[in-house]
Amino acid sequence: MNILLFCIEIFLARIIDVSLGTIRTVIVVKGKNLVGSIIGFFEVTVWFLVVEQALTTSNSNIFIVLSYALGFATGTYIGGIISTKLIKSKYEVQIITDKNVQDMIDKIRDNNMAVSILKLEGKNKNKYMLYVEVGNNKLKDLSRIVKSIDNRAFMVVNETMFVHNGYFGLNK
Repeated sequence: MNILLFCIEIFLARIIDVSLGTIRTVIVVKGKNLVGSIIGFFEVTVWFLVVEQALTTSNSNIFIVLSYALGFATGTYIGGIISTKLIKSKYEVQIITDKNVQDMIDKIRDNNMAVSILKLEGKNKNKYMLYVEVGNNKLKDLSRIVKSIDNRAFMVVNETMFVHNGYFGLNK
């Protein structure tokens, strides 16, 4: 077989199996074990076929190794992009600020996000903690809103495993 075509085949197959592996990992972490195991079946099938071809070829060429490694790296990158686009995530965001808090609250609510407010007592002055639960499709919007009003606001973002009821449950 032509070495260039062989390298391209290995490269593309590795992109497929590593992308599937990345997606599988994210899905299993989110508790979807059955879907993860189905994806894993296809991932390992592609991987086995690629490894078999790469190891049983009579041609020992550094380009085969490079194609394999580059396919792995590219698959990891593409799998990560696909995971963030297709797999829905929920985030709990805590924002601590002392500037224009009402403007920030209004803008967050105007963008169809719920916000709860706690008044905090600091050493030198009072601050506010805004608590917002958002989907991954709204996280960048929330960050942009906060930075536009207080670019020094302290933000903590945690991925949420489960949300029951509440405002977030009403909005898709």
